[in-house]
Amino acid sequence: MAEHFTDMLISALNYPTLARSIVILVAAYVVARIITLVLIRTSERSYRHRISVRMVIPLLKFSIYGLAVYYIAGSLLEFSTAELIAISGLIGAAVGFGMKDLVAEVVGGLVIVLDKPYQVGDKVSMGGYYGEVKDIGIRATRLITPDDTLICVPNQMALNQPVANATAGVQEMMVVIDLFIDSRSDAPKAMEILREAVVTSRYVYISDEHQVSILLKDFPFYRRVRAKAYVQELRREFDFESDVTFRAWEAFTAGGVEPPKVTMVDLRDGRNV
Repeated sequence: MAEHFTDMLISALNYPTLARSIVILVAAYVVARIITLVLIRTSERSYRHRISVRMVIPLLKFSIYGLAVYYIAGSLLEFSTAELIAISGLIGAAVGFGMKDLVAEVVGGLVIVLDKPYQVGDKVSMGGYYGEVKDIGIRATRLITPDDTLICVPNQMALNQPVANATAGVQEMMVVIDLFIDSRSDAPKAMEILREAVVTSRYVYISDEHQVSILLKDFPFYRRVRAKAYVQELRREFDFESDVTFRAWEAFTAGGVEPPKVTMVDLRDGRNV
């Protein structure tokens, strides 16, 4: 049976069929690229729905390539449904042995698109990297880090390790800002200054569901003043953090709130020097 289907497959792969198959695959690639570019541009113009529009891109790409392969196998090679299923099994077994890593990446990409542990436009941490998901491809997920470095994480790796998703399909993003002050500084004053810096920032987003929280925690030689707030546009994460930090420290200095004192310790006898 296997030899019969193998002979059929070889006999069907004549030059015209092979040429048409290549044309169809190239056309599928071009169509996928055009649709991707159109949707990306559309998403950038649609501020509130940018992430929702981009979520469609990976699913469309998988669908286009899948239809192209199905058309080549079913129409050009003129196999019946039963023969197509049988040959698919044989090809799958062969590919599984020879290209198992590639198949794992493709399957991993499909699982990511359907299960949605993250989506295009989300801010995630994976593989030791943090950035915005720019694309979920057939083989890998592409991230853009804060310093504009493109990182490609194999889809199978992304499925087999923890992924921290900071936005989960929405544009609003919580940003945590930690400032450290001397243990003898006026903590209530520092908390009030930090709150003022947060709520007056041009990047902050405040609503009934998105409140500002200011937290204080004491450590042996310093205090941590922490702000938890939201930005309406996740791409403004670092602009918001820098803006609040700069203005808060200016107000700290003017108000007499000092940073932690650095103490040098002589390791030989533990004395302060």
